[in-house]
Amino acid sequence: MSAAKTKAEGIIADNSVVVFSKSYCPYCRATKDLLNEQGASFYTLELDQVEDGAAIQDALQEISSQRTVPNIFISQKHIGGNSDLQARKAELPALLKAAGAIKA
Repeated sequence: MSAAKTKAEGIIADNSVVVFSKSYCPYCRATKDLLNEQGASFYTLELDQVEDGAAIQDALQEISSQRTVPNIFISQKHIGGNSDLQARKAELPALLKAAGAIKA
């Protein structure tokens, strides 16, 4: 297994909410804004700001069958991208609470 895949899987395993992002991506910004509006604590990895970002993006394709960003995981489950997250807005508070990402 590649080091990048091990790293990506470790980040997903260690954090209840993860956003693999790129700092200049408007869809990534929309995702982070929505999570912040919900009061969620989440881990963000800006793939354009880390040396192994391209390799991690390739590994995410293997893990989730999605190469694009944002690539979102809640409770170690792949949610999808920004449009998938926005489509689940109504259930998001419950998902985040179950993940322990929101203080009750």
